Amino acid sequence: MIFLNLWSILEWYLRPFIKWFFRKTTRLCELQRICYGDKSGAARTCNIEKSLMLSRTQNVKEVISYLDSTVLEKTFVPANFRDILDPSISIILRVKKINPKLHTSFVTSFRRCLEQIWSYRSLLDDVEDLRTVQFDSNNELHEEKLLKLWSLLVPDTPLESRVTKQWQHIGFQGDDPKTDFRGMGMLGLENLLFFATEYQEISSHVLSHSLHPTYGYTFAIVGINITSMAYYLLKDGSAKTYMFNEKRCLPSIHLFHKFYCYLFYEFDKMWIESKPENIMEFSMIFKKFEIAVRSELADPASVFRIKVEVDTI
Repeated sequence: MIFLNLWSILEWYLRPFIKWFFRKTTRLCELQRICYGDKSGAARTCNIEKSLMLSRTQNVKEVISYLDSTVLEKTFVPANFRDILDPSISIILRVKKINPKLHTSFVTSFRRCLEQIWSYRSLLDDVEDLRTVQFDSNNELHEEKLLKLWSLLVPDTPLESRVTKQWQHIGFQGDDPKTDFRGMGMLGLENLLFFATEYQEISSHVLSHSLHPTYGYTFAIVGINITSMAYYLLKDGSAKTYMFNEKRCLPSIHLFHKFYCYLFYEFDKMWIESKPENIMEFSMIFKKFEIAVRSELADPASVFRIKVEVDTI
């Protein structure tokens, strides 16, 4: 640990010299070397972000501050990208002495990195907003979403009443699910609802596993635990690998929901494969699962997809 701290301090002081040396030998700035040398996706975008955050150039710091302000104002959305990013990129090009006519591919790659970096920061705020909204049984929209979750997961069995032991069938702890959402707020319900809506067959498959007489578990409560895991992976930056390697869309609440679905599906697989003796093994298996996920996310080349396997247990 002491060695790593010393190396970090040494790297900080040597960084300007190292950048100057490579600039002289390659005639490219660090941002160009990253965009031209690193594979598109998490590897490139994370290195661009690191380079920008470590910059000591005042103009670069001002660009970062400006982009952060658009996130706080909730204006960093695709419709505004041109107005926000064009002047920001122009400043970087001028400061770094990059000719955009000679380096068109750099401008394209760099723009994509900026879109990903600040979309991720916007997503952090969006997720936090959802998490802090507590489920309110007096809110009609909240109630509608909860009832829709039941109808999607158990379409052939109507609820006898709003407060009923039937909720335990889909893994809530008591007669009224509202108390189970306290930790993750509406984020927990939105995640479960997305899973049941967008992946109906898979969520039904996972629910059937949770009802197994030997290897069963509380579906909804485990789902809320998965929400908590996804939330902290997002907050500490681990989820950037998943978000930045998604080529078809930028970090968004939709993509966060998909990340959640992947985690839930993969946890269910590990749980069944572990053949637990009882629910008391949940903490151990969940921790093992988190370690495995973090290990995968530590590899910037990792790509995550739900691979459906039909099984019988």
